[in-house]
Amino acid sequence: MIVGVDEAGRGPLAGPVVAAAVILCPDGIAGLDDSKKLSAKRRGALEAEIKARCRWAIGEASVEEIDRINILQATFLAMTRAVEALGFEPAEVLVDGNRLPKWRYTATAVVGGDALHPCISAASILAKEHRDRFMRAAARDFPAFGWETNMGYGTAQHLAALRQHGPTPHHRTSFAPVAQLQLV
Repeated sequence: MIVGVDEAGRGPLAGPVVAAAVILCPDGIAGLDDSKKLSAKRRGALEAEIKARCRWAIGEASVEEIDRINILQATFLAMTRAVEALGFEPAEVLVDGNRLPKWRYTATAVVGGDALHPCISAASILAKEHRDRFMRAAARDFPAFGWETNMGYGTAQHLAALRQHGPTPHHRTSFAPVAQLQLV
């Protein structure tokens, strides 16, 4: 049982970091690729198929955890939560990127893995779709920030709203653009 793991949301100024862990179904899923290379419509269709046919789990690390332990450690925490949520000991874990959490699993970091290994591609899609849904929901409570389109990244609209309205409970206060506002 090989598990693919990827995350979404390391770079934004707001929202959790989300990881997904996926074991592909035996006959695979056609059209998998790095989530960033797929249209929103295609990602949505693939997400539904992955969830219906594969074994999968989601792990998150909150804004508070990101601010307390740093984004890298929070990413590793979300990854660990995702793998543990599968409920069994995987034979191997393939992780997109160049670093691995300190965990008991046999694991390999694969740079560009979301374009190379279908199980990581599937994890990439699930993580991105899950996080994007969270940010669209948060945008309804904080419409000035444009999270329904920028997903929490530091776009001109987001930064202008941050200067005008200040940080929300969804902002990562340890990230420089947010931290700098708190010093003023």
